[in-house]
Amino acid sequence: MIIYQIFTRLFGNDNTTNKPHGTLEDNGCGKMDFYTPAVLSRIKKLGVTHVWLTGVIRHATTTDYSSYGVPRQHPSVVKGLAGSPYAICDYYDIDPDLATKPENRMAEFEALVGRIHKAGLKVIIDFVPNHVARQYQSITKPEEVKDLGENDKKDYHFSVQNNFYYCWGQSFVAPTATDGDCADAYEETPAKATGNDCFSNAPGRNDWYETVKLNYGVDYCDAGGRSQHFNPIPDTWNKMTSILLFWTGKGVDGFRCDMAEMVPSAFWYWATDKVKCLNPEVKFIGEVYNPAQYREYLGAGFDYLYDKVGLYDCLKAVVRGECSAQAITQQWQNVNDIQQHMLNFLENHDEQRVASPFFAGNAQKGIPALVVSTMLNTNPFMLYAGEEFGEKGMDAEGFSGEDGRTTIFDYWNPVSLYHGYVKRAKLTAEEKRIEKQHINILGIAANEKAVTEGKTFDLMYANPQSEEFNAHRVFAFMRSSEACGESVSNGRKESLLIVANFSDEAESVAVNIPQHALDYMGIKADDYGATDLVSGDDYVIKLSSEEPVRLIVPANNAVVLKF
Repeated sequence: MIIYQIFTRLFGNDNTTNKPHGTLEDNGCGKMDFYTPAVLSRIKKLGVTHVWLTGVIRHATTTDYSSYGVPRQHPSVVKGLAGSPYAICDYYDIDPDLATKPENRMAEFEALVGRIHKAGLKVIIDFVPNHVARQYQSITKPEEVKDLGENDKKDYHFSVQNNFYYCWGQSFVAPTATDGDCADAYEETPAKATGNDCFSNAPGRNDWYETVKLNYGVDYCDAGGRSQHFNPIPDTWNKMTSILLFWTGKGVDGFRCDMAEMVPSAFWYWATDKVKCLNPEVKFIGEVYNPAQYREYLGAGFDYLYDKVGLYDCLKAVVRGECSAQAITQQWQNVNDIQQHMLNFLENHDEQRVASPFFAGNAQKGIPALVVSTMLNTNPFMLYAGEEFGEKGMDAEGFSGEDGRTTIFDYWNPVSLYHGYVKRAKLTAEEKRIEKQHINILGIAANEKAVTEGKTFDLMYANPQSEEFNAHRVFAFMRSSEACGESVSNGRKESLLIVANFSDEAESVAVNIPQHALDYMGIKADDYGATDLVSGDDYVIKLSSEEPVRLIVPANNAVVLKF
């Protein structure tokens, strides 16, 4: 499973103005009709199986769509001119920015889902369960649905049947606004609690002040602290589950659930059961950062969880030379029992781009980490659009400064995405080289049975630091489509020896393969013909516990020997 995350506002934009703090009219916006069969074919060529369309549900923005009946949002509670896609203002609507004809935006989305499915891909969208925009108001909800907060008792801080939390008798005070906005012009009385569990009427600028926390029956401010009130079922549970069912009815195949751990697992047990009862194939991906809660949320119905604080953080540190490649072993061991449920990635909209100076400084340094992320186990991998071209994320777009991330708050056009999908003739030699490597590596991960179905053997314990093996910068492991005692229908084993080099220099390595590894993989000691799936070079390799395999691994690259 390879997920391609697309920030829809930026993808396919053909406007190259890129004016800082630019409006929609200044800088343009990607549209849903850009996803033609040819574009989807190019995406699928990466080995992609699922497309995550980030930011398709209507969210708070300063752009005026009132002529289409869309309520305007006050600029004091919108981050950036385009707004955050995680400040949802109508769960049942599509962002009009993305539509060629805003009045037909839902029909355009339905057509897009159809084209993606026809291309042999599946569709994932965001489900943002923890918070909504301050001025949430659904104008497209089904007639039988009551709006969030519509029946709330606002003189209660907490009620199990309220959708929001309230600050009694206090008005909301917006942080100091910028760009001439008048912060005190926005009125909200009583103030609602802010999305990042800020129960004050005056959140700070670094809080999620543009959002409102949803109430799932947890009282955060009672005498005991975080008491749970799940009987009777809180009103929010029903409303949010109905939203999930609405989008699965539109053909959506899965949900990336934003800040899932900020919503009680009891809700997820209840909601995922109802959704999967009607749509068993629907996938739930949870943004959960606390390893102590991984198994709790998997048990609550999630199919996959972010492996952020484990493998991602470790690989970033290894790439940057801040820790040894040997540390990778502990990361997979920590989640070995749930490994197939962990989603690996090197980039997403929250993280810094690999090619930015905040991470590695150039895309090539991320290649060995890409190999490890995609080939170490059978779990899924996520690629962020632009990563395959070495996008640096070093534009000062507006609300989002020059921070190594691609903005989610502004109208913009990342140059690598423009080159890769709008003007292919403008691709630089570097962008072409990085794209070619991604296509090759992701193709191996998607198509080699030793990776998609096989077992893993970590070779690091048999290869401590020595003159012939730089264990601080080299990571080695094996994959095989047949474990000991299992049969292969065609009578052949497909095995890989993978050596990733995180060093800026080529490494000459002697890789020890213990007898236990050969026994576990069901491989006899012998001479084998082998091909490096990365370079295409052919080898004759002696696999034996008595003699190491000697290789030269290029700088910031890998050798993937298939034998």
